[in-house]
Amino acid sequence: MPTQFHPVTYADSKPRAPRDRWDHLDVLRGLAMVWMTVFHLCFDLSHLQLWRQDFYHNPVWTWQRSAIVSLFLLCAGLAQAAAQSKQTSATRFYQRWAQVAGCALLVSAGSYLVFPNSFIYFGVLHGMAVMLLLLRLLQGCSDRLLLCLAMLCMLAPGLYHYAASSLPATLVEWLNTKPLSPLGLVTRKPATEDFVPILPWLGVMLLGLSVGRQQMAKPGAWLQAYLARPAQSWASCSLAWLGRHSLPYYMLHQLVLLGGLMLLVLLLPTALD
Repeated sequence: MPTQFHPVTYADSKPRAPRDRWDHLDVLRGLAMVWMTVFHLCFDLSHLQLWRQDFYHNPVWTWQRSAIVSLFLLCAGLAQAAAQSKQTSATRFYQRWAQVAGCALLVSAGSYLVFPNSFIYFGVLHGMAVMLLLLRLLQGCSDRLLLCLAMLCMLAPGLYHYAASSLPATLVEWLNTKPLSPLGLVTRKPATEDFVPILPWLGVMLLGLSVGRQQMAKPGAWLQAYLARPAQSWASCSLAWLGRHSLPYYMLHQLVLLGGLMLLVLLLPTALD
């Protein structure tokens, strides 16, 4: 009998994701990476005084930063829910955690060279390293308890700000110090280029874990069906690839962006002479 012919589609020609990954979770992470890249390009232009913008106070930029970090951490929580549903081994978890923690230390060292007075001592990777361990400790909790903890974490900084004026000044200043500021109970943002404290951001990751576990426990649930759906188009396959390689991309993108812009600044006056 003749062999049945199957037309080759674009998706068939793309490298497949590892079998324990879900394409559309990587797509969401890839979207966050693209958004972050555009944001950092704008920041670098401002840092080099090529485009004047206030990234520290203008809501156009501060809200974007919050949205990007939220998308990152929500994806991280969903990924932990997926890992738990597939019973991923502890060895694999701690291998990945070691990569995140190691890259966080490299970010601190690299940012100190560029911003010695405001280097990153507890940015997004530092926060993720700590929060991943906390999620690991809380994995035995019920989904309802996780959701309650998520809400509490997200509300805690606002409640603290409301109550700070009635607390002893020494306690408030103690919580504002650099060693304790990663907790997130601060009345002023520390001098650092990236700050992702445990509160409220642990709440976003817990929300992803809680919602993800609830959805994945239901056969045919919409979220599980969406995340597990294979990427088909060129755009979704590209974003999924970027999402699967988010950590090395994160570590390298600013070197390319800032380094390229600094080289351009150096060469531009020469080219105009």
